[in-house]
Amino acid sequence: MRPDPAGMARAVRDFLTAAGLDLQDVNLVDTPTRVADVWANGFLDGYGRTPEEVLGKTYPAPADSSGELVVITDLRFHSMCPHHLLPFTGRAHVAYVPGSRVVGFGRIGALVDCFAHRLILQEDLARQVARSLARVLGSPATACILEAEQACLRLRADHQRDAVTHAEAYEGRLRRDGPLRRELWARLGARTGAGR
Repeated sequence: MRPDPAGMARAVRDFLTAAGLDLQDVNLVDTPTRVADVWANGFLDGYGRTPEEVLGKTYPAPADSSGELVVITDLRFHSMCPHHLLPFTGRAHVAYVPGSRVVGFGRIGALVDCFAHRLILQEDLARQVARSLARVLGSPATACILEAEQACLRLRADHQRDAVTHAEAYEGRLRRDGPLRRELWARLGARTGAGR
């Protein structure tokens, strides 16, 4: 999928006009172009990337690492809800057990962004990250846990300003409640501390 920034700008212009706004207002003159740019390059650019591309080069897993968790916490992300086109932002916590391959830590954040920079539900974002990590790395166990602040919940009707939404997805051995999942949550619990 390739965005059409000119077409997007026209659509934004039509939207603002339909909303009864004066596009000659000094603050709105360049708004359609700016909106098209930020959407094409900041909110929807994930459609142009694949998990394989963003994970990039993989490396042989360290000897005797079978069964050991790799956990990366507090990966900041932003995304857009497909229902209202309103943003949600938060932190991703991603874990995997190496199979035969591992990947650089920075690439895990890129994988989250690959899916976050699409119109996607929080639940589906967690699921896509966990599934892709399992598939591309051949990992026997993966997890993605997301904590987010949803604008559509915080700013609309009920004004639940303090609401935080959580979504979890597990693949392989982490799908079952057991020692490995408890180990993951013990690490996340130690990270979060009381009151977070």
